[in-house]
Amino acid sequence: MKLNSLLCLLSSSSVASFAPPSQHKANNALFLSAEPTTETAVPTATAESSASTPTNMNDILQIPLSYNEMITQSTQAMSDAYRTQGMSRQIVRILLPRDASSDQLGVQFEPDAQMDKGKNDEMKLVPCDESWQGGIMQLYRAASPTTKDILRQLCPTGATTGVPPKIIEDRTVDESGVDGVGLFYTQSGSGSIEKNTNSGVGFGFFGESVSLPTLSENDMCVFVQPTQEVVDIVESLSTSSMNGSSQQSSPLIALLNPQWRNVDDALDSASKSESVFGAFASFLGGKGSSLRKLEELGYRSTYTLEGYVCKGGNIRLLKRYDSDWLVFAENDNGDKYLKVGTSMERPTYQDVEKMLNDNGVGYKYERDLGLAGKF
Repeated sequence: MKLNSLLCLLSSSSVASFAPPSQHKANNALFLSAEPTTETAVPTATAESSASTPTNMNDILQIPLSYNEMITQSTQAMSDAYRTQGMSRQIVRILLPRDASSDQLGVQFEPDAQMDKGKNDEMKLVPCDESWQGGIMQLYRAASPTTKDILRQLCPTGATTGVPPKIIEDRTVDESGVDGVGLFYTQSGSGSIEKNTNSGVGFGFFGESVSLPTLSENDMCVFVQPTQEVVDIVESLSTSSMNGSSQQSSPLIALLNPQWRNVDDALDSASKSESVFGAFASFLGGKGSSLRKLEELGYRSTYTLEGYVCKGGNIRLLKRYDSDWLVFAENDNGDKYLKVGTSMERPTYQDVEKMLNDNGVGYKYERDLGLAGKF
């Protein structure tokens, strides 16, 4: 009798130790749901749950100082946009992780960042600029593990089963193989994801057709560093994934760090015109027609984290879909970013310089030499 009681006790403790996570975890995590409900339509973060206006969100947002903080903040914005606004077509721009020893330009050889969990907080978050010596392919090697971490954070199966999703990388969307473009998507079902081989989407008139995945309701995909040449493929997958349903209930499709810039040059401005001249400007490489097509498909910017140098110091621009543009400047200790201004529209370089002047922030070399006050 005592032996049977002991066996029952051990059996019950074993079942408890291997029990799947409770559903309460899914409500508190950042995971997406294919069919948003009233219960999951509330932002999960305690601070953000009370933010209903851009003004409140402007006071809450801060610059992430580590890789893990950036992943959490960006996925929170993507999840909130999907669940509360039904934004299943998103554009996301983030900084990319770089090894701390290669934070600055000038070394002969720059190794790729090692994305170990124990070293994530040691990674430097660097803007996607010309300081990356390996060009677009080095950016892709940094964006690839970052994209996987974003999908793991968002996938709903991780909350309900505790098992991370299977993530598939497809490089066939990169015709040349060196443009740094990729497609990452999750496979949440038990079976394999079917390929839509009848889409007939390719590059140009003679390019090979690209087989696109057929996404289930709990799957999601991210186009990494898409170019204007990939917009037709984005359109085909976005249309086929709706399956006749509304966009609000379709799988999440995101564009991560598109290779076209947020600011316009003369050709981009001309291509936004719907005239013959605008069409010719688009043919020459202007992004106007591509942006119009994405806008018609419902793509909206949900999270943007960018950076550059102004007056010798590091600047960060941060925006969520429900906030204004926030401008932060790095302090002299290099351990914090302080907000210097906000703007309804994306601030220009001249706008940022004026914000620094209004806050009494001098040139970096002047502060280093003691010719100006510390920041």
